[in-house]
Amino acid sequence: MKKNDWNKKIVLGILFIFPLLVYLFFASGKNNFAKLPILTEGVSELNTMASSSAIGFKNKITILGYWGGSLKNKQAEALNLNEKIYKRFYEFEDFQFVFLVNEMYWSEVEQLKNALREGVGTDLSKWNFISVSKENMRTHFESLQTPFELDESASTPYVFIIDKDSNLRGRNDDEKEGTLYGFDARSVAQINKKMIDDVKVILAEYRLALKIYNNNREK
Repeated sequence: MKKNDWNKKIVLGILFIFPLLVYLFFASGKNNFAKLPILTEGVSELNTMASSSAIGFKNKITILGYWGGSLKNKQAEALNLNEKIYKRFYEFEDFQFVFLVNEMYWSEVEQLKNALREGVGTDLSKWNFISVSKENMRTHFESLQTPFELDESASTPYVFIIDKDSNLRGRNDDEKEGTLYGFDARSVAQINKKMIDDVKVILAEYRLALKIYNNNREK
């Protein structure tokens, strides 16, 4: 067989096989292209604890946390979330962080913000803190309906994804935990391997919905 004939066969083979490989690659990434499941509907709104608060879940994709104890003990978790999640996604208009803070430790909020700003001067405009009592924090946490519990200071290292309709989102087919309700902010590995992916999924879901809505309006 002539060299040119071999070259043609190789080119045709690449043209046929490459699209097939691309298809198989994307088809295998089920979690990247499916909606993030709703695990709990109707998480209590934030103004049920602090009626004067202007911070809420409506029309926002929220990373929610419960920090009942001293914030000095939360700096490592805060830095992990800031570096891996917040800096990556904060430029999305409808994205926010919300942390419920024990009113007894409210004076430590600015110290924590300063620790987050050090070095690169992070824009913390979407880091939101709400001062609440331990009792209100426990009551709100119960509305998530997770298997987790707050510790004696009404704190947890886990953070949660809340959608624009106040629903808790997560995984119901996680290979290790079965149902993954929240993410351990102490674990860089879990943030890297799971949380980043899930935040991408829910942001993509809403961007797709907005695109479809705008296309329908133009028709």
